Amino acid sequence: MAENKRQNLGRGLNALLGEEPEAKSESGQLKGSRLVPVERLYPGRYQPRHSIDEERIEELAQSVRENGIIQPLLVRRHPEQKDAFEIIAGERRWRAAQMAKVHEVPVIIRDLNDQETLEIGLVENLQRQDLSPLEEADGYQRLMDEFSHTQEALAKTVGKSRSHVANMIRLLGLPDPVKKMLDTEDLSAGHARALLNAPNPLEAARRVVKKGLNVRQTERLVKKERRKKDAPPKPAHKDVDTLALERDLANLLGLKVGIKFKGGGGTLTVHYDSLEQLDDILLRLGQDHMAATDPEKATDKTAEQRSQKKPPGKPKTRPKPKLTVGLSAKGRGKKKVGG
Repeated sequence: MAENKRQNLGRGLNALLGEEPEAKSESGQLKGSRLVPVERLYPGRYQPRHSIDEERIEELAQSVRENGIIQPLLVRRHPEQKDAFEIIAGERRWRAAQMAKVHEVPVIIRDLNDQETLEIGLVENLQRQDLSPLEEADGYQRLMDEFSHTQEALAKTVGKSRSHVANMIRLLGLPDPVKKMLDTEDLSAGHARALLNAPNPLEAARRVVKKGLNVRQTERLVKKERRKKDAPPKPAHKDVDTLALERDLANLLGLKVGIKFKGGGGTLTVHYDSLEQLDDILLRLGQDHMAATDPEKATDKTAEQRSQKKPPGKPKTRPKPKLTVGLSAKGRGKKKVGG
């Protein structure tokens, strides 16, 4: 029974109610409905609409004064209040009836659980186009969170495509200031969906509102910002002295050389294309490196240095730069030698 109700939701409330809207009794009252005092009705806890336009309620109240309530409210028995009912669909008509000083309204009572109540309230508002994009998205999310709906099953229930449901739910991930722009209709649902892909949705939204961009222009703006973000960073500008030093080292080694300064130190990168070139670099740098791996050679070299006479006078000392040599091979990663 419940399954049949859910399958009928996408086809409208008439399919759920099992009645034709024109079917009336001899008294003119819709068949299957009954009159209930307005004070025995309460707003539904699963009403997907968050706000009600008072101006539209006033317009509806004027219609109720002239023509009465044409379509009955759909209600269920209140789970906590005795002899009271919870409104499933028709809260605006109930409010308009109170504004029009109507004391009784026609209702159709159905035995529905919480899930069916939320589903019907959502479908009824979608069909009347009474929900804002965020209210619609929130209704979908509640059905998924509270009643374990999948997006595919939910789309079938409300008569929408799965992609529509997915895109609407994504709106809930926008920053709160952007949601406010959406609620105040400064942005449309189309704008909001485009802004979901922006690197900075809030900044992009402000530009859209300020410039009055349409949806297509907003999509182009977002694409431009994404390309700018994904572009590789421009290399830092090097001074003339650094470029000259790189050129001198490149001429000396016969290989491409890069130098980056950072504080009092820096990084020296030597690029090589083959292991033979790497071996040649290590040989050029390698007297100290080989000594570290051969104790006998290290001892001989130390003795030779001690035998040499130092020139008289106090030697001039120069600060030793903190320099890291990075050796990189195309397609082979990088090898670094401390210097």
